[in-house]
Amino acid sequence: MIDLIVYIGRFQPAHSAHLSVIRQALKQARHLLVLAGSANKSRNIKNPFLVEERAVMLSACLPEAERERLTVLPLNDHLYNEEVWLAEVQEAVKGVAERLAAKQIAIIGCEKDDSSYYLRCFPQWTLINYPYLDGMDATEIRRLYFDQPSDGDWMRLTAMLPAPVLEFMKSFSRGKHYPKLVEEYRFIEDYRAAWAVAPYPPTFVTVDCVVVHSGHVLLVKRAADPGRGLWALPGGFLDQRETVEAAALRELKEETRIKLPLPVLRGAIRASRLFDHPDRSLRGRTLTQAFYLLFPAGEMPPVKGGDDAKAARWVPLADLRQMEREFFEDHLEIIQYFTGTL
Repeated sequence: MIDLIVYIGRFQPAHSAHLSVIRQALKQARHLLVLAGSANKSRNIKNPFLVEERAVMLSACLPEAERERLTVLPLNDHLYNEEVWLAEVQEAVKGVAERLAAKQIAIIGCEKDDSSYYLRCFPQWTLINYPYLDGMDATEIRRLYFDQPSDGDWMRLTAMLPAPVLEFMKSFSRGKHYPKLVEEYRFIEDYRAAWAVAPYPPTFVTVDCVVVHSGHVLLVKRAADPGRGLWALPGGFLDQRETVEAAALRELKEETRIKLPLPVLRGAIRASRLFDHPDRSLRGRTLTQAFYLLFPAGEMPPVKGGDDAKAARWVPLADLRQMEREFFEDHLEIIQYFTGTL
């Protein structure tokens, strides 16, 4: 028996293939540590369930004796700093291993495609490569779930999901979050369909501004889907006849009504970077050029939501961590990149 096996996944939702891996791990190990990824993300159609809800679903699939040998912990995304992500995994495993006095540690998973590369990032642990089970696709499950499921769709979901997970999802579909997710799903589907006739898959270019003033960052609340009601950086799409810097400052002025002239804003730019993770946006391949504007001290200028922003406000950097589930896409990670507030 191995002392501890580690299993990393998003479990959005936990389907029968996940449960098969968990059962196999519990046959080989005294204890199983499940690290549920994207724990710091707001609800969207790719990550509809919070980590606490996923932990409940996983535990409910096991008999009581096996639940006692299971630990589920959150694992945050760090799209632009993989070393931080790796360290977070190592820290979580170390904490559980020390508590259990575990010496033999293994990691279990399926090397099905490039997304499974992380399994080879932990040479200090034994790798258990579990075979891929055909017909188990979380993306397809979510599509059926949000696309007005018929009786036939629920039958398909029944075949792919453990009974406790199915019951949880049925209950969730009667709650307050489900209608908003369905609206987002329809928006994304329509958005993608509008570009389906393009001769090549489109790549979109956006701009964002990280404006830091006296220890506060300037945020806007999105007024429309995707991400309606979430906090975001002021920004938007690049127009055909402007540079990315001009677009970023234009969007900043339009969405926040910040009372500073363009030369002052332009002079405050300290850095910029292209953020291009392939999965950063549900709309499709979307690159954003973000600009970091710094005003070290002084009175913060008044701001007010405008254009596509429902509201705008200055937020203390110290408050960002407790707001992480209220952010749109990867905008918190962009702020963290420039400000070092990991």
